[in-house]
Amino acid sequence: MRQKTRTVTPLEFGIFVQGYVGRRAETDPLAEHKALMEETEYVIQADRSGFKYAWATEHHFLEQYSHLSASDVYLGYLAHATERIHLGAGIFNPLAPVNHPVKLAEKAAMLDHLSGGRFEFGTGRGAGSHEILGFLPGITDMDHTRELWEETIAEFPKMWLQDEYEGFQGKHWSLPPRKVLPKPYGKSHPAMWYAAGSPSSYAMAGRKGLGVLGFSVQKVSDMAWALESYRTAVRDAEPVGGYVNDNVMVTTTAICAETHDEAVRVAATGGLNYLQSLVFRYHDTFPRPEGIPAWPELIPEYTPEVIELLIAEELLICGDPDEVLTQCRRWEDAGADQLVFGLPAGIPYEATMNTVKLIGERVIPAIDTDPVHRTTRFRNAADG
Repeated sequence: MRQKTRTVTPLEFGIFVQGYVGRRAETDPLAEHKALMEETEYVIQADRSGFKYAWATEHHFLEQYSHLSASDVYLGYLAHATERIHLGAGIFNPLAPVNHPVKLAEKAAMLDHLSGGRFEFGTGRGAGSHEILGFLPGITDMDHTRELWEETIAEFPKMWLQDEYEGFQGKHWSLPPRKVLPKPYGKSHPAMWYAAGSPSSYAMAGRKGLGVLGFSVQKVSDMAWALESYRTAVRDAEPVGGYVNDNVMVTTTAICAETHDEAVRVAATGGLNYLQSLVFRYHDTFPRPEGIPAWPELIPEYTPEVIELLIAEELLICGDPDEVLTQCRRWEDAGADQLVFGLPAGIPYEATMNTVKLIGERVIPAIDTDPVHRTTRFRNAADG
């Protein structure tokens, strides 16, 4: 199957949750529980506010940074607690030592049923050695994970779509012919995504017909290299699944308040420097920009002046609703298909809920006028 023309739809919006605990764990013994429950409420509010996607991580061993390890359980709860929002694995890790591929195919199909076809299947190889190599005793090179991922990714559609899966005999896992149940809900299978970092991984995802989870795209100007790599490859995709998911998602932090000054104040007091320090502590495959200190030294606290600089450099969406709308339009003009906002727990609960509500009321309706999710259009158009 080849995709000849590109489907153009408005920029869509999502939120990203990961069980971020941060420094409040140092003083509050219930910090972990509160973080998970608060982020659940953010997703429920995002559903009510017109966001189309919610992405949940799968991370392990990452103290303070992310305690959302059992995301299949978490997404199962959200499937019942929400109505319209698509629920994405950002990511499920399909490396056999981390999650047996058959079990992952079963969980994805089950989530597809529980959500009524709203599940999005994102995978990747992991971004940090502390996390992933914990499951690979004796392995010290993260490049080894590419082999495991490549061996497995094309098997998921076969497990979902073949009446009896033909079985698999690989280097890292195997299975005799078996009926893998349940099958996905409705037509074809959930949209497939890949968490990409470098230009080569964007191109690889495009060739396989996978959407890209662009956690590595930091500013609007980054879209140029990302799109060049991806769009060229996806035009002649040979999809591993039942259809091409021509989709580029990017993430950023968003803070919206009634006034510019209030948004900047919230951002400057939200501990964003600590979050970024944890990112570079654990995601050691990410390029480390000049001036970023090595853990446990922290990035200096963000002053209002630093927040204004981050806004100007397009590294942070922050301001009143009209300003946030303008900033989001830049991502749309640059070619992003989906813009996803991280909502770290360092920002007070009330301020975060206000961000979700204001963006839902004042920003999304001005940009995303399509009632149908982009991935739903691709899935509905699939053969069979």
